[in-house]
Amino acid sequence: MTVLLKTDNLNKGFFRNKALANLNLEIEKGKVYGLLGPNGSGKTTFFKIAAGLYKPSSGSMLIDGRHVGVETRKITAFMPTEDFLFKWMKIKMLLNFYADMYEDFNIDQARDFLEQMELKEDMKVKNLSTGMKARLKLVVTMARKASIYLLDEPLNGIDIISRDKIMKVIVSSLHENCTVIVSSHFVSELEALMDEVIFLDKGSVVLAGNSEQFRLERKCSIEELYKEVYHA
Repeated sequence: MTVLLKTDNLNKGFFRNKALANLNLEIEKGKVYGLLGPNGSGKTTFFKIAAGLYKPSSGSMLIDGRHVGVETRKITAFMPTEDFLFKWMKIKMLLNFYADMYEDFNIDQARDFLEQMELKEDMKVKNLSTGMKARLKLVVTMARKASIYLLDEPLNGIDIISRDKIMKVIVSSLHENCTVIVSSHFVSELEALMDEVIFLDKGSVVLAGNSEQFRLERKCSIEELYKEVYHA
């Protein structure tokens, strides 16, 4: 398999706190990865380095063989936990903004996703509920024809119906040429989606491998394995 993202002794510190510690990872093309771990394990920091928002303190990250920068951002779609939507916009304006911003943004695909999410183009962002905003964030992220999608806690803090709709759009977006890395506390809901799992703790990998292999060898679900790894 082709390695799409690779880290080599990646470190990131904030003052005295070390968010990533000698992180070594290889992410292959065409797979869905679950990036798992408790709060403070380094998941968001990893995503923000991959998205080009943070720079490593030391070590390196390569995406498609290139250091993170302008070129890698063109093939990387990042959905952060923060609310990045422009509240004064209507959804239609937001789609047009993304179409102008990203060459790979497919506005027809976005409209199809809107329909699946039960959102209308004339809705104002400021009037959307938390769950509806989460759906819209995913729409504008997954409507890009990116090589790698970084989804940071897409199911966090939203209702069951929104979680279900978000999962369906993620599944419908998958194709053999894309890679998805998703973090979540809802391990059981993501279990069927994840080809590979990476368990982080204190900025380092404590366990990583194929989901199905773990289930067969350990005779437990990924959620049960999560509890075992973190003594939950």
